[in-house]
Amino acid sequence: MKTGIILLLAVNLFFILSCRKTVVEDYQSLIENGEFSKAKKNIEQQLLSNKNLSSTEKRDLQFEMERMERIRRDFTKTRADVLAFIKKYIPDVTEADMQRWEDEKSLEVMIIDGEKRYFNHAARNLFRINKACKKVWNAHHIKDASGPGFALDRHNRAVISAVRQTGKKYVEPVRMKISYSINVKKDAVPENETIRCWIPFPREIEDRQTDIQILRTFPAKYELAPKEALQRTIYFEQKAKADAPARFEVEYSYTNRGTYAHIDPEKVKRSASSASLADFLKEEPPHIVFSDTLKALSKNITGNEKNPYLIARKLFAWVDQNIPWASAREYSTIRNIPLYACLNRHGDCGIQTLLFITLCRLNGIPARWQSGWEFKPPDDSMHDWGMIWFEPYGWLPMDVTYGLRDTEDEDFSWFYLHGMDSYRLIFNDGISKDFVPPKEHFRSETVDSQRGEVEWRGGNLYFDQWDWNMEWREISGKQ
Repeated sequence: MKTGIILLLAVNLFFILSCRKTVVEDYQSLIENGEFSKAKKNIEQQLLSNKNLSSTEKRDLQFEMERMERIRRDFTKTRADVLAFIKKYIPDVTEADMQRWEDEKSLEVMIIDGEKRYFNHAARNLFRINKACKKVWNAHHIKDASGPGFALDRHNRAVISAVRQTGKKYVEPVRMKISYSINVKKDAVPENETIRCWIPFPREIEDRQTDIQILRTFPAKYELAPKEALQRTIYFEQKAKADAPARFEVEYSYTNRGTYAHIDPEKVKRSASSASLADFLKEEPPHIVFSDTLKALSKNITGNEKNPYLIARKLFAWVDQNIPWASAREYSTIRNIPLYACLNRHGDCGIQTLLFITLCRLNGIPARWQSGWEFKPPDDSMHDWGMIWFEPYGWLPMDVTYGLRDTEDEDFSWFYLHGMDSYRLIFNDGISKDFVPPKEHFRSETVDSQRGEVEWRGGNLYFDQWDWNMEWREISGKQ
């Protein structure tokens, strides 16, 4: 009898576990198939009925629903919308053209609940990703392409010259004044509820980013994250008022310097294993993962090369030449960013950088993240780049998005593999790091930190519920 009861209990337990596994697999497959509405109902049922879920499991399921809503926001364009844009430049576009561009991933599209929906920037991105379409775009924008701009490479050559003449690692200081504000839309938060706001703030980096001075804040009370915070912020609180936006602002000045190292490949050795480098050689899920796809890609790029510097050159050139820059969907909607770049063959600066970092680590070359803003007067933008370690030269900045320079000078063409201009604002030296004080709800940006984050006790405020503004001015050159 006891044996029969035990057997019956075992069968029931197996049935329960099997059912639970089937339910979990169902929602994942539903998402992969674009059946978002069904997947949401599936997850809601789990959250309601499964009393054995841990707090982590509940949060993960809740974010799956949040991710789907964010994807919906990123994919709002119809076929008519995309065709109307393309026909401005390619009037005789055909259905075969559209299908070919979709198949080759030049046009980013998803099927969501049975409806074909295009990425919000899919039409413009076509003229960045597809080489033939890019030529068409350039032919229509000759004046824009040849307009006056900041002489970046002239500045970079000055950086190299100053390094050689002074013997210093960091040179050509530029001092900047920044005013950054976040405006939460009126009635986004109920009256008298506390709004919590994190604004990115510059990291203090010895000899490179220095002399950071807060000039003004609103509100006056704030909490500044410690110097060692890898994603540094300045934090504010404010009570929401009825029918009125809430404003948060910080004004500061800082000095940034450029750097460059001339690399002799013969001197570069494979990095010795050490505790200080270990974190920058390993996987960092969910994005920095040594998948079979990336291993195969790496082998195809590097071949039989053994020299770490020459391997890095091959990887850098491949990303520069094969992953064109294009406007990207929100990072929180992408499960694995380097794999996405590999499969879709395009991405913005952060996507390019994470792919390069992953390929470097896979080949035993220490590499890490760095990000903030870039300034090329009069232009500016949020930007991601990184740091790379070459033994015996140490850590050096790199920017695979800026890529190989268009020059006959072989040495200078590799400037951004082991050099950096002075027009950077560095907030972050890591991805997905905790804020100080910690955020309670989901972040709007789960990887980077360049715009800011806002929440209240009722939940996160996504990017469509507030606006940000960056104003900057160069207040001095060399000091």
